[in-house]
Amino acid sequence: MAIILALVLLTGAITLFMAFGPPRLLAKSEAPEFCGGCHVMGEQYTAWSHAGAHRRLTCVDCHLPNGNPLEHYVWKGIDGMKDVVSFHTGLIPERIELSQHGKRVLQANCIRCHGATVAQMDTTRQCWGCHRQLRHRLTGSIATR
Repeated sequence: MAIILALVLLTGAITLFMAFGPPRLLAKSEAPEFCGGCHVMGEQYTAWSHAGAHRRLTCVDCHLPNGNPLEHYVWKGIDGMKDVVSFHTGLIPERIELSQHGKRVLQANCIRCHGATVAQMDTTRQCWGCHRQLRHRLTGSIATR
């Protein structure tokens, strides 16, 4: 319980620092270069930087909730702290995969941008089930099966 409280307080302190601290720190942390700065994300950053249609998007456009700013920044803090803890403790899985929450966020963001295109499709299907080349390490244009 003490560890959870400490993590919550640390997350809050970091969030306040980023929001009200040095100018543009919050904006910098939204940039793909910030995400790619962690060596375990190097391949994903390289794949994104060579991608086609989605090259104009940033990591947070897909990987954080974008329905409202409060939810966005709460999850930015939660995910960021998980990444910091994983990185500094060395507890990084060999294969990094999306959590169930991450999959829901990704799906919602696909639909947020492509809602008109997918309006008549089965909502139980995951977008990346057909658009496999959108996943990291697979670059090029969007292809369907």
